[in-house]
Amino acid sequence: MKQYIIKIRSAILVLLTHKIALPLLKIFRRPNVFNHDMKELISFPAGSLGNDLYHFLEKRKLPLLKHYARHDLKHVLLNYDTTDEGEVCLQSFMLGNRRVSFPVLATVTFGFITMPEHWKKMRLAFETGKDCNSFHDWKWNELMQEQTIELRNKIFNH
Repeated sequence: MKQYIIKIRSAILVLLTHKIALPLLKIFRRPNVFNHDMKELISFPAGSLGNDLYHFLEKRKLPLLKHYARHDLKHVLLNYDTTDEGEVCLQSFMLGNRRVSFPVLATVTFGFITMPEHWKKMRLAFETGKDCNSFHDWKWNELMQEQTIELRNKIFNH
């Protein structure tokens, strides 16, 4: 029964993020299209954000979604996986980092209501986000050749 509930919960999270939030973002958020494709990403230097995004997506067999690339880049930079736990922790980090948006609030609320086993990690992610530098205004298309470790240092060093 527990596995069934977890499976349903995961399906709802995917529905909320990929079937509701992503289409809404395409409509309401100012256009901020990702300028790169997978061939370009793999051609960037090893250790660069672009190359790391390529490997992140390939490892998980995920497509590059141009309107969702910023979200996937945050997974790469913050080291949160695409699991249910990783998604709610990523969004908890973002909330702590003063990013208040519908996807952030919806995911954190959904996680808080349905994932009590992740509460401690969500709180830790929130606290970590509070202590980090904001990166919400970064120009993502211009960062693909930057070394991921250097960008992480800019976020986590204060």
